Amino acid sequence: MLEYTEEKTFPCTVCETTFPNKFTLQKHMQNKHAKSRPYSCDVCESSFTEKHNLKIHQRIHSGVKPFSCEFCASSFTEKSALKRHIRTHTGERPYSCRICGLAFSQNCSLTTHLRIHTNERPYVCQVCGSAFSQSSSLKVHVRTHTGEKPFSCKVCGNAFADYTNLKTHMRKHSGDRPYVCKICASTFSDNSSLKTHMRVHTGEKPYSCKVCGTSFSIVSSLTRHLRTHTGEKPYSCKLCGTRFSENSSLKTHMRVHTCEKPFSCEVCGASFSVISSLTRHLRMHTGQKPYPCEVCQTKFSRSSNLKAHMQIHTKQNKNSF
Repeated sequence: MLEYTEEKTFPCTVCETTFPNKFTLQKHMQNKHAKSRPYSCDVCESSFTEKHNLKIHQRIHSGVKPFSCEFCASSFTEKSALKRHIRTHTGERPYSCRICGLAFSQNCSLTTHLRIHTNERPYVCQVCGSAFSQSSSLKVHVRTHTGEKPFSCKVCGNAFADYTNLKTHMRKHSGDRPYVCKICASTFSDNSSLKTHMRVHTGEKPYSCKVCGTSFSIVSSLTRHLRTHTGEKPYSCKLCGTRFSENSSLKTHMRVHTCEKPFSCEVCGASFSVISSLTRHLRMHTGQKPYPCEVCQTKFSRSSNLKAHMQIHTKQNKNSF
């Protein structure tokens, strides 16, 4: 990896020390030069080194936004904020990464991006010590400790810790599936589902079992597989206590108690609690016998009937000796 020395572009107006971003500059000013900020806000007590910065700040409280966008109805308290906004219309990206060449419309975005190369993670969780490259990522992470879920779905009431997760969830209600597979045209509501789907075409199986070496395309399949080694059965029936290794098996089992039979035969109307029972039943109508005996070629509609039949050949072999 190329070594990168981060360019310092934010100078302190008091001592002329330079900093890589406004955040660290502000912290420096608060800690080192609090007495050198004579201009204070009467509303929130923020202080500034120069009078014109105080005037700009006071627009937050007054609501005055004198800088308007010529392309849309957006307006801003600062000219610099308008300048950054204009780039969303023009597509201008003046800040380029010296390592990989990616370009950004804002310097702060470039600063955050550079942490991919430097592995810098300045935002640390005070609860568990996890570190993050962005303050927004830390803010979302902290909610895993507090349980806070401030973003609620207005349709079904489900709540989420991250707004992006709410946006993805809303597509379940709207039916919007903007992510399209270029190979088979399958569509998905989120990019991660598309990435997982692509493994169907590439054959990639990045999740491997450390016990037997079997590999899987998705991590949930590996998690289920591991239970065949550990014997773990985390899903328990609340009515009879029977335990299962998969939630789907528990759901199927619950039909024993509810007597639900959602799978119906279109020929005779018979209904079944599991689809495999319907599949076997349909062979009565179609005459299909997919299980052939390798010894005498007799065919059977069920694997259990084939197993019973094979005992005949086993006994014959024993009697021949």
